[in-house]
Amino acid sequence: MRRRLFIPALIALLVAAWATNSFAETAQNGNLRVTFNADFAPHVLPRTQPAPVKVEVQGRISTTDGSHPPPLRWLELKINRNGKFYSKGLPVCTAPTLQSTSSETALARCRPALVGRGSFHAEVKLGREIPASGKILAFNSSRAGKPALLLHLFAGAPVRFTLVVPLTIGHLSHGQFGTVLRAKIPRLGGDLGSVTEIDLTIGRQFSSGGKRRSYVSAACSAPPDLNEALFPFARAGFRFEGHKGFEETLLRICRVAS
Repeated sequence: MRRRLFIPALIALLVAAWATNSFAETAQNGNLRVTFNADFAPHVLPRTQPAPVKVEVQGRISTTDGSHPPPLRWLELKINRNGKFYSKGLPVCTAPTLQSTSSETALARCRPALVGRGSFHAEVKLGREIPASGKILAFNSSRAGKPALLLHLFAGAPVRFTLVVPLTIGHLSHGQFGTVLRAKIPRLGGDLGSVTEIDLTIGRQFSSGGKRRSYVSAACSAPPDLNEALFPFARAGFRFEGHKGFEETLLRICRVAS
């Protein structure tokens, strides 16, 4: 009996302690530093039936000595299997449609497929470091007949460029993570440019098959005798030019809707 009471109490204590801590994770390899953060809203969800949510992803790349950050080559993001992506019935947008377009043109061509928005910062090395910033648009897409996501990054000044990043969406049959997003990052400005910061929110509700759907949904599978849970929400992997890979796992809390 004491053991049955102790385990839920310990979990509750860990949840309370985690809620007071910073949500971001930082990793360092040599002079390269990566900070990754991800969260979802709302945190109060049904125990079993997935409900609509939005997911926010933030990342920051910097160097400890102020040198130009190396370009990101590969990105992998795994999401807890209680989170689901659903895109059936949504229009799709293709990468060639977005090449060399501004944010306004990209929206004019693919607005029905829009599933997220955000912003980014970059550094372009043209004799000196030139900071640039712009918008991120996320569009539903398809790759080899399977669901995919397209990120459209556009900066208008002081350096004008467009970067289109395709992400495949796959499913994992085992383990804590059920969905994986993978991307090979295109070269920016002949490797003269590096994205240093992103802030992206993904989530949209739409109608399909006579039902109301959500591009991202989730449930809170807390233990039967608890109304909240601490769980591994996301695991991110990064690979940079000339550097070893990084991997970071984020824990989050959810609460069961009464």
